[in-house]
Amino acid sequence: DAAVMAETKKKSVDCVQVFGRKKTAIALAYCKRGKGLIKVNGQPIEYVKPEGLRDKVLEPIYLLGYPRFEGVDIRIRVTGGGYTAQIYAIRQAIAKSIVAFNQKYVDEATKTEIKDILMSFDRSLLVADPRRCEPKKFGGRSARARFQKSYR
Repeated sequence: DAAVMAETKKKSVDCVQVFGRKKTAIALAYCKRGKGLIKVNGQPIEYVKPEGLRDKVLEPIYLLGYPRFEGVDIRIRVTGGGYTAQIYAIRQAIAKSIVAFNQKYVDEATKTEIKDILMSFDRSLLVADPRRCEPKKFGGRSARARFQKSYR
């Protein structure tokens, strides 16, 4: 009985876990074999708010074509940041998860092909943007601006 239990545990699902980042927003993507579902915080990707930036989230899917996503389910949890940063984190998580999944469970050639398509379109789909908000300093109202100087 214990041997059967151990065997069922070994037959684990093919899955990869990756994350996308933008400023302080972090999107964690869990990508496994499935039938083409992509959900963000439990909702289908078509309902991502705001609508103006919805195309940004769908960019990796437009670029690679839907057939590449038909064999996988991607679930994304996103926290932190603002609306726009979250959108950019989600699209990066989707792109990175499909690359990682292909590398691990398909083959290197497919992975390289996908990576080249994404990279030639937009590098931020796979590489995180290191820019962060600079802290405010004394003697001024922001990180760089100083108070106006007057002699009277």
